[in-house]
Formats: sequence, C-alpha cells, structure tokens
Amino acid sequence: MSALADANGAVNLGQGFPDEGGPAEVLEAALEAIRRGRNQYPPGRGLPELRRAIARHQEQYYSIELDPESEVLVTTGATEAIAAAVLGLTRPGDEVVTFEPYYDSYAATIELAGARRRVVTLRPPGWGFDPEELRRAVTERTRLVLLNTPHNPTGRVFTQAELDVVAELCREQDLIAVTDEVYEHLVFEGVHVPLSTLPGMRERTVSISSAGKTFSVTGWKIGWATGPEPLLSRVLSAKQFLTYASGTPFQLAVAVGLGLPTEAIDAVGRALAAKRDLLCDGLSALGWVVQRPAATYFATADVSRFGSADGLEFCRTLVSQAKVAAIPTQVFYDSDVGDHLVRFAFCKRPEVIAEALRRLSASALCRL
Repeated sequence: MSALADANGAVNLGQGFPDEGGPAEVLEAALEAIRRGRNQYPPGRGLPELRRAIARHQEQYYSIELDPESEVLVTTGATEAIAAAVLGLTRPGDEVVTFEPYYDSYAATIELAGARRRVVTLRPPGWGFDPEELRRAVTERTRLVLLNTPHNPTGRVFTQAELDVVAELCREQDLIAVTDEVYEHLVFEGVHVPLSTLPGMRERTVSISSAGKTFSVTGWKIGWATGPEPLLSRVLSAKQFLTYASGTPFQLAVAVGLGLPTEAIDAVGRALAAKRDLLCDGLSALGWVVQRPAATYFATADVSRFGSADGLEFCRTLVSQAKVAAIPTQVFYDSDVGDHLVRFAFCKRPEVIAEALRRLSASALCRL
C-alpha cells in the first residue's frame, strides 16, 4: 500500500512508521557514536552497554531480574527476534498457537521453520478470545504459543485474566511462550503485564521488544529478546546465521534512550494518545465505525457500511480515489472474520491526519 500511496500522491496512513523523529538525546547519541568511530561489528549478542540497559529497563518497569551476559540478546529489530525464536525453539512438524489478526511475519516465520500455525481468533468489537477455543487449538504437537500484547493491529491490551488463561495452559501442557511486546510503552488505557511475570512463566518465556516503536526510530532496527539462558541460547543459535549483528552506533544510542527518565520514555505514548483521538474522533464524525485502540498506533475501522465486504478492494479504491492509504486487515487473518476491516496508522503529524480526514470527507466512496 505504501507503493500505491506514493504512486497516487496519497496520504499514507497504511504502513506503521512515524513521520517525526525520536527523542533528541537518542538521535544525538547515535551521531556522537558515529563521530567517535564506533562503526564496526558489535558482539553477536549485542553491545554490553545495551544489554545492561535492557536488563535495567526490565527490572525498573517489571521487576524482572536478568543476567545481561546470558539472558539478553540484541537483534535486528523485533521481527528478527521473532524469527530467531520460532526457528530456534521449534522443529519441523511442531505446532505454534497464535492469535489472529496477527503481525504478518508470524505466518511466514512459522512456515520457514517447517512448523504449522494453529490460530485463535480475537473477535470485534472487544477483541477478546474464547478460552475454550484456545484450549482446542493445543494438540500433542503444540510446542509454542506466540502472543502479541499490546496487540497489532487491534490495539488490544490483554487483561490479567486473559494472560492467566494463557499461562495456565502453558504450564499444564509444558509449552514455551514467545511474547511480542514492542508496543509496551504505547499504552493509553489499561496496563501492560509481561507474561513472564506470571507464576511459573519466567523459565518458559522469551520476551521480545524493540527500540523502533518506543523511540520512533523504526529504521534503526534494534530489537531484543530476553529470557532464561537455555531458551535464549537456542534463539541465538538461529539469530547468528540471520544477521549476526546490527548497527553499533544505533545500539549505543538505544542504550542511552533506555536510560532516560520514565517521563521522557512515556512522552511518545502521550503524544500518540492525542493523535489517536484526532483520527478516531474525525472518522466517527464522518460516519465511520471505528474501534478506538487501547494501545499501539493503529485504529481499525469497518467499511461494510460503505457497501464493501472486501477490505482489500476497498483500500485499493480508497488510495486511488480518495488519495488516502489504509491497510486491509484481512491480510492478518487465516479466517474471513476481518474481511470487512481496514487499519489506519495514526503515528503521523496532526496536520497529516487532518489532511487525510479532509480527503475522506470529500470522497464519494466514503459517503453513507
């Protein structure tokens, strides 16, 4: 959709990347590292400065104690961490349980590993799941549960009760959990609780996050995985043959970022909350049925009231006629539950969101 947006001169509310820079201290730290000649390969596990900063972050925010030498692994973004975790922790023929809609790399990574995905559906408007459906998804071949909270694309923050259900199942069936927590600092309502903090989950959970979302530097591709050494060593065994290592100056800058005061780290989330309201209020005023997210920087809208049951076709027409780009949510599903839904990204400047709303209001495609 980004290519179509460029070709049509459209406002791009499709792909999720901010159009504003991150904290000045973080950006300057990267420049200073480059000036000081810190431009060569870092260790395969990541720079010690960053691994220590990640360990401090987990302890400060979640009271999770980690050994930065053996329980922290720096990756080329969270996407590589997810791939390395699935490749390192499953074997061909294993099954991976995940929730739809899902970040599209999940399906590709599970297939690359020779595993099979078993999908549990989050259903609108509340985006909850049926605990019995989750239990039915687990078989004797299930090895791993892949959980994303705060959740892309729905913006759902899994509740303590829902996490308890997942944790109980993992303990009962001796399953490994891989948790994608990249939106941990972009929560507007509710509280993010890492699955690894629940009883009996520390030793069976690999937790993943990323600087891209927290500091609005998605192009730096600095992520990390944390967890017990027996699991993390298997993640490393796959990761070292994917990229080996990622940008030294960016790792140093992210270490600086993770050391910023809490209010500085939370500032990105506060700014996004205002942008969420600008987009969601604007869409609602135009007659859209929009789901206001509790986290992330995505909002889901229902296009069926505009006479379309096919979000993909709607988005193609939207970008050419209204000159606004969105993402059809159906590409994140195995089932047809999301066929009528589209996703808008609101991690854009207020004037960009306002222009998109102006174009939508003028488009015959979006009139009731």
